[in-house]
Amino acid sequence: MGTRGVIGDKWSMRILWACAIGSAVGLYFVAVERQTQNRARMLAEELRAASSGGNNGEDS
Repeated sequence: MGTRGVIGDKWSMRILWACAIGSAVGLYFVAVERQTQNRARMLAEELRAASSGGNNGEDS
């Protein structure tokens, strides 16, 4: 058997870590993008409500 398995395990572990880190970075960017879209949507709704001049759809 020898060292072939050890080298293979080391490279497979590096590939596994690279995939895990890549997935985490991808999920982070998706979360940031969704947060940005939600903020823009909220600002647009507030602007629309302010320009309509009333409490449209709000229960007070």
